[in-house]
Amino acid sequence: MRKDFGAKPFLYPMPVLIIASYSEDDIPDAMNAAWGGISDDCQISMCLSAGHKTVKNILARRAFTVSMATAGQTAAADYVGIVSGNNVPDKFARAGWHAEKSAHVDAPLIRELPMALECRLVSYDEKTCRMVGEIVNVCAEESVLTDGQIDPSKLQPITYDPVSHDYLVLGKPVGKAYSDGNQLK
Repeated sequence: MRKDFGAKPFLYPMPVLIIASYSEDDIPDAMNAAWGGISDDCQISMCLSAGHKTVKNILARRAFTVSMATAGQTAAADYVGIVSGNNVPDKFARAGWHAEKSAHVDAPLIRELPMALECRLVSYDEKTCRMVGEIVNVCAEESVLTDGQIDPSKLQPITYDPVSHDYLVLGKPVGKAYSDGNQLK
């Protein structure tokens, strides 16, 4: 028998996305968001309310980066989610992060987070809080690559559990996409 929970934002896994931008004074800022995902071949969509400093920066600069939070950066990733850049203008530095200018968009990469999507703003709907970005590049540090490809076991991305409020590291492979289902043909 199933138990009903009503309309809740329960989706597994919920990636822990760190969205980074520059302020009007070129100060890097970042926020944590779990409500986002790929919405087209080269687009990411996220639900980000207009009051965030990061959103204001993105609307002004029309660019941002999205990094996957990692197991080794859990505390810093949580910190940028619970502290507002409107109140703590140096929260990026307080998280212990260092910015590196993206070569593709007017936004910072976070050195401590080894994988990022570099995005241009496509649209933002203040009423629904939906932000859409065009992914113009994906970059990753060599330390998280195996045979030239991003290796999740090296990246150690974390997800958010909206029920327990835990962060979980992605685990070991349990199957092979576009292959395992062939046994049922």
